[in-house]
Amino acid sequence: MMNHEVGMSTSTSMDTPAAQPASNRGKIVVAVLFAAAFGAFFYFDLGQYLSLDSLKANRDSLLAFTETHYAASVAIFIAAYCLLVAASLPGAVFFTLAGGFLFGSVLGTVYVNLAATSGATLAFLTARYLLRDWVESKFGSRLAPIQEGFANNAFNYLMTLRLIPLFPFFVVNMVSGLTRVSLATYVAATAIGIIPGSFVFAYAGRQLGTINSLKEIASPNVLIAFTLLGLLALVPIVYQKLTAKKPAVQ
Repeated sequence: MMNHEVGMSTSTSMDTPAAQPASNRGKIVVAVLFAAAFGAFFYFDLGQYLSLDSLKANRDSLLAFTETHYAASVAIFIAAYCLLVAASLPGAVFFTLAGGFLFGSVLGTVYVNLAATSGATLAFLTARYLLRDWVESKFGSRLAPIQEGFANNAFNYLMTLRLIPLFPFFVVNMVSGLTRVSLATYVAATAIGIIPGSFVFAYAGRQLGTINSLKEIASPNVLIAFTLLGLLALVPIVYQKLTAKKPAVQ
């Protein structure tokens, strides 16, 4: 019996050091793939195709391809959008406009939501896999109260961050991966929180020929409306904190 326990102990002690290099190799591979995608995007100047002018110039050919190969167009659109968001690359807004133009306001919003949520989830998981352990080992004690507060109200906080356009989409994806928010909560808040913005830009995509600037879509009134929606998501948290401070009635 003792020999068996010693054998198990020895085996465990031998497995642990081996697991660490394997984990590090996995992180290196993911980081290299991420850097390669980011570098290729800028090296080949792929951003030139993600602009309002480019979208307008190619709208006839894009529409013709979509009408002829609808299922393939949907699959390509969702996959490309997902990869763009997962790699935290710029240009998602033009994909959303294209989605509205090619598939209509409602279906465009559905496809955009599916693609953006999937890409955001991959970015979230990448940040968590690569960086969360390091962040917690370096700043764990100082971040513990923030982590706990965020985790307890993660859905409301994420809804606010998704609804208010002042917070860049890719930043929210990466930072959320460093928190202790559950994957299910993150996915749900992201999928619901991006619906209003996705619909506004998909709807604008239907009038692509009349749009000369993104400022025409993201007008001050629209931004204010999104901000108010985002703040409404914080109401339950504020109410909870206010009621918690009230003394109990004898």
